[in-house]
Amino acid sequence: MRLSAVLCSAALLVASAAPAQEPDRDSAPSSGSAEMDRAYFAMGCFWCGEADFEKVPGVKEVVSGYAGGTTRNPTYEQVGAGGTGHIESVSVRYDPAIISYGELLDIFWRNVDPLDDRGQFCDKGESYVSAIFPANAAERRAAEASLARVQQKLGEPVATKIIAAKTFWRAEEYHQDYYKKNPVRYSFYRDGCGRDARLKELTRRLEN
Repeated sequence: MRLSAVLCSAALLVASAAPAQEPDRDSAPSSGSAEMDRAYFAMGCFWCGEADFEKVPGVKEVVSGYAGGTTRNPTYEQVGAGGTGHIESVSVRYDPAIISYGELLDIFWRNVDPLDDRGQFCDKGESYVSAIFPANAAERRAAEASLARVQQKLGEPVATKIIAAKTFWRAEEYHQDYYKKNPVRYSFYRDGCGRDARLKELTRRLEN
């Protein structure tokens, strides 16, 4: 569960009051249609992953969910408690004619702390680590090459995991587009976690 309980309490109060919905099953290995494709990333809090990717030209839809585990139909409470193997993640539906998978990787690295092996920002625990979920051999090669470049730039071991994409489970509806539905609470959470301050510091290092 989030360690930033004080920061998140206001945000989760409204969320917990909403009825839980059965997560939808999204089979990750599919490369999508000729027009659209999907990429899968774990960036800590999936609210932030949605907010970061939905503003990118060429990205058509971002869904919050759970990936990397073995439990079927995992719930937010189960994933937060640990033991399911799942990580809070996002499914990014994008137009490869506008933005490439490699460019999505670049955006991913600029929105995570790749040096944190305990989670992301103020959220700690196995369900908050950063990860890339390649769906095929080409995506794995691209992910591994990008990780090597980031590690060389930062000069420190990168903790981000590369995990083969399997099943992506859609999170409960109250998590979808949380930053749009609850902008004040979301802003309070993100600012209180120090996410953007840390990202600014890391981006300077990556661009030097």
